[in-house]
Amino acid sequence: MSDVHVDEPGAVVEEHAAPHVHHPGPREYVRIFFILVAITALEVAIYFVRDTIGGWFLPILFGLMISKFTIVVLWYMHLKFDDRRFARFFVMGLAGATTLYLVVLLTLKTFLD
Repeated sequence: MSDVHVDEPGAVVEEHAAPHVHHPGPREYVRIFFILVAITALEVAIYFVRDTIGGWFLPILFGLMISKFTIVVLWYMHLKFDDRRFARFFVMGLAGATTLYLVVLLTLKTFLD
């Protein structure tokens, strides 16, 4: 697609080609859905074996949570295809939320069990 702008008769014609951005099709959305289902199933399985993995329970779940958040934000919110500034805002928000969450967990001495 291109936009054509003509200001006055006999003026030079300018064409601006719109950047072609590939958005995911239905097949890719279904693939991402199954990836999210697999990560959720892994989280549930980890919950049932939490006594055997000991102190790694929360860090593993935390890593899986961040990966699911990243997938949802990048694919379903189209940040992978938008301006990078939007992605930076979400990364800053994720970093702030992660820091707050870890401060609360450390304050409650959750990792000392």
